[in-house]
Amino acid sequence: MRIGLVSDTHDLLRPEVLDWLRGSDHILHAGDICGEAVLQELARIAPLTAVRGNNDRGAWAGCLREREIVRLGGATILVVHDIADLRRAPPPADVAAVITGHSHKPLVDERDGVLYVNPGSAGPRRFKLPISAGELIVEQGRVAARLMPF
Repeated sequence: MRIGLVSDTHDLLRPEVLDWLRGSDHILHAGDICGEAVLQELARIAPLTAVRGNNDRGAWAGCLREREIVRLGGATILVVHDIADLRRAPPPADVAAVITGHSHKPLVDERDGVLYVNPGSAGPRRFKLPISAGELIVEQGRVAARLMPF
């Protein structure tokens, strides 16, 4: 199963990011969406799970939660915008991967058997950080991630 990973779009969906996400079985957006149109466009590509980021405000964002737990391809995945939120509510014991955003810094790191992935920012460039997205491949409950710079 291929899960497209995106975060920090800040109301900008780049064509190359959309092309990268095509073919995903599911898409996870780790917040700072900044507009309902982004969610609508992503949902046209694949089923979508999104969380609210610190810049997601207004009536359209009211239905978004700060954290989502999804089970995809036999793996339990936690999605939060800011990894710092895990200090007050750590991931459940059965989580295979944690998807975050907020920092705009792409990262894949394994800690204590859990894969932590920040796909980076797919939206406007911030400082000298790259534009990127990612994918999570789930096979028989095992997870692996890859980042794609643009």
